[in-house]
Amino acid sequence: MTKVNILSPDVIAKIAAGEAVDRPASVVKELLENAIDAGASSIEVHLKDAGKEFIHIKDNGSGIAYDDLEKIFQRHATSKITAIEDLEKLHSMGFRGEALYSIAAVSDVILTSRASEEDGWQIHIRGGVRQDLQPASLANKGTDIKIAELFFNTPARRKFLKNNTSELHQILNVVVPYTLIYPEIRFVLTHAGRTLLDLRPAPSQLDRAAAALNVEMNHLLETDQEFVEEQIRVKMILGNINIQRPRRDLQFIFINNRPVESKNLSFNLNDVYKLILPPGVYGTFIVNISLNPANVDVNIHPTKREVRLKDEARIISLLRRMTEYQLMHKGQAKQFSHPGEISPPLVGGVRGGGLPADQLIFAPGQLQHRMSPPNVLVGGPNTSLSGFPTKAFGNDNPMGVDDNMKDFQLFGEDNTLRSKFTRARYVGSFLQKFLIFEADESLLIVDQHAAQERIMFEKFRDQIERSKVESQPLLTPLLLKLTPQERIAWEELQDKLTAAGIETNQFDDDTIAVQTQPLLLKNIEAVVRSLLAGAEAPRMDRDTLARRACKASIVAGDKLDGSQADHQRQQLLLCKDPFTCPHGRPTLIEVTQDFLDRQFLRA
Repeated sequence: MTKVNILSPDVIAKIAAGEAVDRPASVVKELLENAIDAGASSIEVHLKDAGKEFIHIKDNGSGIAYDDLEKIFQRHATSKITAIEDLEKLHSMGFRGEALYSIAAVSDVILTSRASEEDGWQIHIRGGVRQDLQPASLANKGTDIKIAELFFNTPARRKFLKNNTSELHQILNVVVPYTLIYPEIRFVLTHAGRTLLDLRPAPSQLDRAAAALNVEMNHLLETDQEFVEEQIRVKMILGNINIQRPRRDLQFIFINNRPVESKNLSFNLNDVYKLILPPGVYGTFIVNISLNPANVDVNIHPTKREVRLKDEARIISLLRRMTEYQLMHKGQAKQFSHPGEISPPLVGGVRGGGLPADQLIFAPGQLQHRMSPPNVLVGGPNTSLSGFPTKAFGNDNPMGVDDNMKDFQLFGEDNTLRSKFTRARYVGSFLQKFLIFEADESLLIVDQHAAQERIMFEKFRDQIERSKVESQPLLTPLLLKLTPQERIAWEELQDKLTAAGIETNQFDDDTIAVQTQPLLLKNIEAVVRSLLAGAEAPRMDRDTLARRACKASIVAGDKLDGSQADHQRQQLLLCKDPFTCPHGRPTLIEVTQDFLDRQFLRA
């Protein structure tokens, strides 16, 4: 009995559609590229239910001739290539001829188009089957395509779509790169009748970048260099030190005007940014590399998101040199516009810094004032903090510590460690990061900033849970320009921000005003941007909100004296979970005398 089945055309079509179309953003991407290839100078995208129910895209490009209307919905029907050799001289966005075929296989499509002086025509395809073809009225040349009921015949695919906020984030992540690389095109994006983007043609890529990303143009550096020998041209727009992001959300790489993902290029560009940015924050860059199409393989990914470059190492070397020169020689100094200035306290019991006396973490002494995030102890999944291999985590060994390493412990027994830490004596500090305490026959080493984060997190979470967050108004509201993605997150997260003591309101279409700041938190701009980062922001629970807020607020490099270090020890002991930071890193490790004796061959 045969076990091999020949799949039906219907099943083949749905499988093929899954490779190119996996969510509404995939549909928008494919149709956006078609409009750009058609030479459109205006592209409109209108959505309902984040594209799950309805996607409407209009362009004023060259249109589709009547003779081609039915062909374009057939698999591998394309006007871009005729032979395999054409892939080596490809300048268009699309080339496989699968987009419309894949979209029509899993949705209801009505496409109306007019080419040049021809009359307009309309074709209706549902689930890959033609329903109708008839003349249609269209005032000007171009294409109008409506996609309804996406994945109506593939319920498994539809079931895995995310909520509207997440899907809108994905669509914006698709649209924004094209707006950056094609400043001469007008882009409009609306959702449920509300405008998310309306970018009119810009005189330059720099103007478009400032408008699309909602950043100050004077914080952007532009350079354009051609390397004749390598046959490479590189155009770059770099954000200077004044644009600092909690994520890599304003980083864009293009190869021959095509948005791509490249871990190697991205890693090296971010590595150069470490020269001017503190750890934990990321720079902004728009990099467009133009090179011979024969040296680029764009056919290695179903959605063309990844490419393979010939002589990638040489390209990386050129990019690093260009980026470093621009940042180090053309960049500006860090600018301050009085953000987060706290008004004088209005009630008793609050010190000049704005923090209640009983909640000072580094007291007696000054609060932190620098803005760089912490350096932390990190290790791979199978290494201990000492750098030695450990066993996999298990119920009988929850911290994964090797039996031979028990005298270099993360915690030891909880009661024993708490008891030792309670009577520990401060010895000194190392690198302004680690506090060293002595207790019995052990050294206890505290990561002071992981410990600070734990203390702040528990205090802040407790205030949120009791709806008694202590906050203070800012003398001057902090104005934050938001990206479209951040704006969507803010609209859904606004009530949670208020509950966390961060009152905000809309200043204009793209800007919010931060009115209050929790007394426990510093660097309120970093806190707000961290909370708004990512499509999951609106779904944050109170623990996650407090964790992310405290992490963004933590600063590094503070030197503590003995009384401050001992006060932090006492505050840490009051925590419910004192021996890990909110993100799971240890706050303290124990080094025993036996371990040190063996290292010095005294055992």
